[in-house]
Amino acid sequence: MEATIRDVADLLEGQIEGAPEGLLTGFAGIEDAEAGQLTFLSNPSYEPHLYTTRASAVLIASTQKLTSALQPGTALIRVEDPYASMAKLMQAFSAATTDETTDQNSIHPTAVIHPEAILGKGVTIEAFCFVGAGAKIGDRVTLAPGAMVGESSVIGSGCRLDMRSIVAHNCVLGENCILQLGATIGADGFGFAPTHAGFEKVPQLGNVVLGNGCEIGAGTHIDRATLGSTVLGQGVKLDNLIQVAHNVQIGDHTVIAAQTGIAGSTTIGARCMIGGQVGINGHIKVADGTKVAAKSGITASVTQPDQVLQGNPAQPIREHQKMQLALRKIAREFAARQPQTSGTRNTAQSA
Repeated sequence: MEATIRDVADLLEGQIEGAPEGLLTGFAGIEDAEAGQLTFLSNPSYEPHLYTTRASAVLIASTQKLTSALQPGTALIRVEDPYASMAKLMQAFSAATTDETTDQNSIHPTAVIHPEAILGKGVTIEAFCFVGAGAKIGDRVTLAPGAMVGESSVIGSGCRLDMRSIVAHNCVLGENCILQLGATIGADGFGFAPTHAGFEKVPQLGNVVLGNGCEIGAGTHIDRATLGSTVLGQGVKLDNLIQVAHNVQIGDHTVIAAQTGIAGSTTIGARCMIGGQVGINGHIKVADGTKVAAKSGITASVTQPDQVLQGNPAQPIREHQKMQLALRKIAREFAARQPQTSGTRNTAQSA
């Protein structure tokens, strides 16, 4: 990164408070930033660092009020959303350092690529990768060391598969998807039919389809459908260590935090935000815009959109909070009614 404060403000359509000529050469957190670096403030709990940071520029909200003086040499760039603006800026500078103009493929000699695989332009395939028969790899795709693409799978242009990530056979990734370390797309779903002799495996004949711009976290697993497709819409973001079972459908721009588990054939709407360690039952529907607090359990369909839910079983958050307060009150009242026997017991023991 190398740009003036004015350049950054112009790109973000922000307003400068302070000297606009300073040169910015990198990014840093607000606690550690030094001269020449850009940082941001979006969480109110970090506001004290605003007055001690040595950053040359800080992105802050247009409505942010100052309660103390800044360090000499620190300018402010006021924007509508500092976090989103920082993301936009980092993406812009990241793209500027990436050469996307070359049409030449870079294939490591240890990679195994089936002769019937089809590679686009500007593809990078690093050490010990595997690409199966009939797989189609789009333009500017990167397969990091140990990544695998099964037969007849399709990887859209601009995708990146990090080390040891796997796309099994017949699966489809849209454009500009990212698979983090060890993510698995297209493992068999958990399908077993009970019989008198035990459980018989049900063949999982479907696939997984990811929309454009999906990002799948490290160690996250998305199972292929029994029949049909397990589908993630455009812009879905999954954190690390998430289990998405067979035939699940996730709507556009839904985000899900780590260690959440989604049982089979459940449909989650668009623009949902699901916290960590949430459990979601199978064969239910979750309405668009639903927000679920961490460690909650969704046991039945959520039909009303744009609710905030908490608890197990999950319910509207205000109802859950009222119930918790009521339980605490009951516990205090119960404790107050109990006879005070500890002193008598101690006296008897000492005697």
